[in-house]
Amino acid sequence: MAEQEKEAALPSKENFSEWYNDILQKGEIMDVRYPVKGLYVWYPFGFNLRRNVYDLIRQLLDENHQETMFPLLIPENEFMKEAEHIKGFEDEVYWVTHGGMSPLDVKLALRPTSETAIYPMYKLWVRSHADLPLRLYQIVNTFRYETKHTRPLIRLREITSFKEAHTVHATWDDAAAQVDEAIRLYTEFYRKLAIPVLASKRPDWDKFPGADYTIATDALMPDGRTLQVGTAHHLGDNFAKTFDIQYEDAEGEQVYAHQTCYGISERSVAALISIHGDDKGLMMPPEVAPVQVAIIPIIFKKAEDVLQACEKVKEELEAAGIRVKLDASDNRPGAKYYKWEMKGVPVRLELGPRDLKKNAAMLVRRDTGEKQQVPLDNIKEEVLSLFSAIQDNLYKTAEQGLEKRIIKCESVPEIKKNLASGIAKVFWCGDKECGLKLEDEVGAGILGIPSSEDKCQGKCVVCDGDADTMVYVARTY
Repeated sequence: MAEQEKEAALPSKENFSEWYNDILQKGEIMDVRYPVKGLYVWYPFGFNLRRNVYDLIRQLLDENHQETMFPLLIPENEFMKEAEHIKGFEDEVYWVTHGGMSPLDVKLALRPTSETAIYPMYKLWVRSHADLPLRLYQIVNTFRYETKHTRPLIRLREITSFKEAHTVHATWDDAAAQVDEAIRLYTEFYRKLAIPVLASKRPDWDKFPGADYTIATDALMPDGRTLQVGTAHHLGDNFAKTFDIQYEDAEGEQVYAHQTCYGISERSVAALISIHGDDKGLMMPPEVAPVQVAIIPIIFKKAEDVLQACEKVKEELEAAGIRVKLDASDNRPGAKYYKWEMKGVPVRLELGPRDLKKNAAMLVRRDTGEKQQVPLDNIKEEVLSLFSAIQDNLYKTAEQGLEKRIIKCESVPEIKKNLASGIAKVFWCGDKECGLKLEDEVGAGILGIPSSEDKCQGKCVVCDGDADTMVYVARTY
């Protein structure tokens, strides 16, 4: 058994790339062996995690959005309408050119994103100011011919779980307020995943093609790189003019609408796995863990009483809505501990003859390893209390780790020195030439202007000119 555990052991998380690839397989999140580059298969356990994660975003959006579904195939003539938008995606599009053996009259794009699929329908649906605001979202797969190094959940050719919202508003200001609301929703969503994120306004050269501006949320990964885990785009009336989306205002005038779109993908799962996991395996916030409690019977000679007690505990916890697995396999307790630690189960419940005599069970936290014996009569309340403590600890630990790795820098050499471990925060005059020069010199990108940043005065790290803006600079995925 010790030899089996050694073979199954993860590499150290300090070697993040190797650790990440191993944990996806050994934690049964994704199988990377599908015979097409950039396409991966969800294991049932990983898909269960994905479902729980996306249930959270649905709960947040369903308060004032409606879920829908648009087709995967987009006619070339519709796809090519918005020139700036298409220029941003032209090298990434998969084209369907044949139906069976027959060439198609009009080529069809596999959606890289759905603006050009959705907005011809919005033209038909939006007629009056009474139809606004319109807030729809869908969770679909999208396809992009990714030529860079692909990585499961992070850089894909098929994004299997793209949540994209598309909204329509009467005014530019109404749309701007919706962008702010989208970032608030995403921040709350990631808080539920115990992931602190940084929101920042992207520089103009890095905004969404066809947008007035883009605000994005980023998570800091263990290797010091940032992962863009959410974006919100103010589209102005750019797409409305292209697709003729007009409404009749209160005075009877035809007016172009203003729009937003915002999305997240399975990168949210990648961030969850990467930020919380350790050398023992996955570590899950209780709210999304596929298994929240693993019950391990400690059996010697007579097993019947212990197994009956474990079944009773299982039934009680399940009645409270807790997701439970009773591991009654023939494996030794140590092997069972190892298995459920690898899968990130938040609480392990051990119950043996000695515990049973005391009418108690041992609860073990996955996040800290702490053990406590608790009365069986109070087991549900004790478990739920631990869930809350684990959630708070995971977020606090991640938040403190992020704060330590945001470093204010006053020179290019200082930025270079600190980028290996985290995010540089520097003054920038706002000039595009300075911004591009900075990115070139440090070999990293300007994430953007922090959304919550107060105005302050300093000197641009590039030209030494006056600056009242600080920006995040980081290496990115």
